[in-house]
Formats: sequence, structure tokens, C-alpha cells
Amino acid sequence: MNALVPSDIQHLVPAVDGAVLQPDDQGYEVANDLYNTTYRHRPAVVVAATGVADVLAAVRFAAARSLPVAVQATGHGPSVPTDDAMVVGTRLMTGVRIDPVARTARIEAGVRAGRLVREAAQFGLAPLNGASPLVGTVGYALGGGIGPLGRAYGYAADHVRELDVVTADGELRTAAPDRNTDLFWAMRGGKGNFGVVTSMEIDLFPVSRLYGGGLFFPGEAAADVLHAYRKWTTTVPENMSSSVALVRFPPVEAVPEPLRGRFVVHVRIACSGSAADGERLVRPLLGIAPVLVDTVRDMPYTDVGSIHQDPTRPGPYRERSTLLREMTEDTVEELLRLAGPGTDCPVSVVELRHLGGAMSRSPLHANAIGFREAQFSVFTVASAGPDRAAVVDGAQHSLVAALAPWRLGGPSPSFLGASEADPRHVEAAYEPATFQRLREIKAGYDPENIFRINHNIPPAVH
Repeated sequence: MNALVPSDIQHLVPAVDGAVLQPDDQGYEVANDLYNTTYRHRPAVVVAATGVADVLAAVRFAAARSLPVAVQATGHGPSVPTDDAMVVGTRLMTGVRIDPVARTARIEAGVRAGRLVREAAQFGLAPLNGASPLVGTVGYALGGGIGPLGRAYGYAADHVRELDVVTADGELRTAAPDRNTDLFWAMRGGKGNFGVVTSMEIDLFPVSRLYGGGLFFPGEAAADVLHAYRKWTTTVPENMSSSVALVRFPPVEAVPEPLRGRFVVHVRIACSGSAADGERLVRPLLGIAPVLVDTVRDMPYTDVGSIHQDPTRPGPYRERSTLLREMTEDTVEELLRLAGPGTDCPVSVVELRHLGGAMSRSPLHANAIGFREAQFSVFTVASAGPDRAAVVDGAQHSLVAALAPWRLGGPSPSFLGASEADPRHVEAAYEPATFQRLREIKAGYDPENIFRINHNIPPAVH
């Protein structure tokens, strides 16, 4: 990497409409204020892009100086520190255009899920968003995207129609089923390894409401709830998406009184069928154990972010994930042994999310998302600063390792976190032939691996 000198920056500033920030500049710290604060980032320069021209200028500047490029919108999924790199920040690029006749949305790179949900709802439509309204829609889709409508319609990546992307050579390309088809395949699942997405066109679906919410059970009933949930998922239709989580709530005022400071089991429900069907499907769960809190109701789709109740405050979140071919009685017992009641598990949330349905089928246009036969994802997260990181990482590693008899592949690309930036973890997130093809495509579009401040897929070497 070549070191930046003041004269370099003076060449960049006139070419960019947005701010160009170095460590001593006012606004630099704000530009590096990300949702996941696992790392303290000190990039050499931040370009707060306001549009395509800014992204083009930034990437061309970086490529000419062999400067690695990191792309950041909301900062939910950090991989490695951005020290001495260029950060292209896309959070100011927030354009949304809905086509209610074609049922599509054209969105810019900084659009968050909550904004897109509200815009689409004006036309009785919904995107394939995730659980949190704060997550960036582009990064979410590039990683796959497993959301509340996933079993009904598939991965978010499956319904990306077109991508405008600035590649490492400083060119703006359109990736679509009939243009740059290798890039189109790779980017949908290959995350941020191939360039900076400036806009994306996606499908929308005729969903205006859900029967959804959460059932909170006492932690001491975890065995009964998990075993009953496992059986229940074998009976539900594809329009029922759900997950179950072992949650250790902190004793803080932000948590409602019945849950504050408690270990609970949280069943999350999102049924896109009728309210009557949803009520009928959920009824068997209500008799498993006493319910501490029941938020399940017929809701407008704009309230979808209330189902999981993901944290809204930034923090140093440590995450690990994997996929399961199946969940058996023994799988449940192993989870209970490591994270159930009476254990000193330091992991705040251990979630099992029901997959299958449309996510198990190949999309109209193939992409890099594999292991579609997986029936569940396992996602673990804890807020842990430097003093607790090693303990949390160890517990997450032990939990994932214990699930080896039922695992399928490695981490889920949708949930890759800071603890999974190791090349072995990244490679394990893909089927072997897929990973090799991703490396070949990377070699064609980014042979110098400029886009490496991420969950990196290195270019193939010939």
C-alpha cells in the first residue's frame, strides 16, 4: 500500500461533491460512527459519497495508489479494521423509486430497510427486508438476506434484478441477467468483494400486513419450548416464518419489566397468510408453558421491525453463525447443555431460524447462495468489549463446534460477523465449487484485491 501525502488529497477533493475527511478533520469521527463498534476504525481517508460520481472518483483515486477500499453504509457487519484504507461511505445515498405496476424498487446504496418498507407500503407492497429496520438494504441483499418473508419468497438476493456497481478499474457497470452475468451471479451472495454498489433494483411483493410478533416464555421452560418448536416447524406452511431464541436480557430500564434481567425463550412469528390462519397456526405454541409477554397480533407490514425487537443502540457486537441440515431432539439437548437454563453462557442471544420453503429452491437467476437444503440457521450474538471478547468468542466457538453432527457448511453469508473474517470461515460459508468460481470472477474484476477490507474472497492466482 502506498502512503497518502497531502498533495494526493488535494487532487481528490475537487472531484468529490461530498466530504473528504482525514483523521484531523472535523466530521471524521462522525463518519466512522458505525452501528457495530467492535473495532475502532482509523482509515486514511473517508469519502462521504453523495452519488455515483463521488464513488467513481474515490475508487479511481484509490486504485491509482493501491489503496484498499472499504465500503460502509450503516456499519452493521464489520469484518476487519479499516486502518490506513479508504472508506467509501454510502449512507448519504438514499434515493428510493417505487414502480407499483412492475412491483419493483430502485434504491441507492445508503437506503435502510425501514425507509424502504415505508415507501413500498404506500402501494401495498413489501420488500424482502430483514429483522431490523436499521440495516442497509444493499449490504443485506449482497449477503443473501434471510427475512420475515423468506420462506414464502426466498432470499433477498434471489430477487435482486439489477445492480449498478463501480468496479476496481473505476468503471461503472450494470450487472443483470443479460449484462455482466458473471458479476451479477457473484455479487448476489459474494458480499462486497467485487465493487461498490451505487444502486439496486429489487422485486417487491403484494404483502401489506402480517400476523406476527413474539411469545416470551420463562427460561426454565426452555427444554419444553425448544422441543415443541422443533416439532411445530415440521407442520407449518411456507407463509409462516419463525425463529426461537434463548435470550439473556440485561437488567436495564430499556427492557420491559417482565423480561428485565431474565433468561427467557423468545419465539418470533411472521405469517403472511390471513390473520385467522396465523392465529390457528400459533395456537399450539401457547400451551407449551406460561407466557410472560405475548405481542403476536395482526399488524401492518410497516411494524415488521417490532417482531424481533433487535437492539437499536450501537455496541461492540460479537457474532457467530452456522447452518443446520436438520434439528433433532439431540440437537436441542446439545443447545440446552451449552446455553440453556443453569449454564453460565456469556452469549446474549442464541437463535434458531427456520429456513426451507422458497429458500430451499433455486431462484430464476442463479446466484452464489448455497447450502439451500439447510433447514435452520444458528445465530449467536453478545455485546462484548475488549475485556469480554475472548470469553464470548470461546463460548460461541464451543457452541458452533458442538453442532458439528448437524451442521451444513460453515457460517451463513447472511450473518458473517467480525469473528468470522478468518479466510477459513469465509471459504466455509460457500460450497467448494461456488467459492472457486467466486475467486475466478474476483480475479477478473479485482485482481489486485482492492476490495479486501471485508469478509474477503481472494482472487484466484494463475
